[in-house]
Amino acid sequence: MDESQLIQRAANGDTTAWEPLVVAHQEAIFRFAYLLLGDPDDAEDIAQETFLRAWDHLKRFDTARPLRPWLLTITSNLASNRRRSIGRYISALTRAFRDDPVPPNIEEKSLQRIEADHLWKAVKQLTFTDQQIVYLRYFLDLSVTETADVLRVAEGTVKSRLSRALDKLRNIIQQDFPVLTEGREP
Repeated sequence: MDESQLIQRAANGDTTAWEPLVVAHQEAIFRFAYLLLGDPDDAEDIAQETFLRAWDHLKRFDTARPLRPWLLTITSNLASNRRRSIGRYISALTRAFRDDPVPPNIEEKSLQRIEADHLWKAVKQLTFTDQQIVYLRYFLDLSVTETADVLRVAEGTVKSRLSRALDKLRNIIQQDFPVLTEGREP
C-alpha cells in the first residue's frame, strides 16, 4: 500500500494505517527537532506533538503531496514555539549556571567527531531561520523543492536564504573555527 492510501485510511480513523507512516518518518522528525532545539527530551516531545497534530488534521492533508515536508513544517513550527516559550528560557538559564561537565578526552575522539562538534557549534551561532535552512538542506538532505515545501516559501527564496546562511556560516568558521578550514582548498 502506498503512502497516499495509508494517509487516506488513517484520515478515516484507521490507526493501523497511521502506524507505518509514523515509523517511516519518526527518525527524520526527531532529528530535525533535535537539530533545532539541541535537547533530546525537548525533541522527543516535539516529535510526539508533531504526530498528534498531524493525526488531528490528517483529513485536511492533500494526499497528492508527500507527507514528510508537511510533518517537518509542523515540527518547525512547534520547535519555534518551544524556543520562544518562557519555560525554555528558564531552562537555558538553569543549564548555563550549572557546572560544566568534564570535557571529553580529546585523544579518544576521532578527528571527524571533533570537526562535527565544531561545525555544530558554528551552525548554532546562526539565527534560528538560518539554522532551519541549513539543517533541512544539508543535515536532513532535503532538496530545494522539499525545503521550500517545509518552510512554505518559493524555491528561489530557499536558494537566496541558503546562500546568505552559508556566507554567514563561512565567516563564523573563519573567525571562530579555523581548524575546519585547515588543509582545505579555499
